[in-house]
Amino acid sequence: MKRVLITGMSGTGKSTLLKELAARGYRTVDTDYGDYYEVVDGERLWRPERIEALLREAPGGDDGGVLFVQGTTRNQGAFYPWFDHIVLLSAPVEVLTDRLTNRTTNPYGKDPAELAETLGYVETVEPLLRASATLEVATTVPVTEVADAVLAHVLS
Repeated sequence: MKRVLITGMSGTGKSTLLKELAARGYRTVDTDYGDYYEVVDGERLWRPERIEALLREAPGGDDGGVLFVQGTTRNQGAFYPWFDHIVLLSAPVEVLTDRLTNRTTNPYGKDPAELAETLGYVETVEPLLRASATLEVATTVPVTEVADAVLAHVLS
């Protein structure tokens, strides 16, 4: 089984990509929901026991033996050895700003402080994610093209 982490800043299209991959028959898990995270001192972190259990599971169905996991947390690096691929989604600041202030699927980023926090992370966190990524995809193209690029990389 191949395990693929989809990571990036808020507004890059991680959840949208997961929906597209699921529609194509792949197993996807969005760690922003469910019991995959815990809040420690005000910060959302992955719960190690839950993430390890997830990554140990064998995928079912016609998913080609690939599990796509979405998330961005400070402690995700501890799990990098579990992943065969780490895919960074990125977008220009102007695009992120527009997406965060106008999206209807998630309220995060509408608050000016949250938007500023995310844009700050583009400067401080995104370079760290980029250094560990096996693929970076700019999400300024349709999600179908993003999914095609990710699958071409992962399935090759």
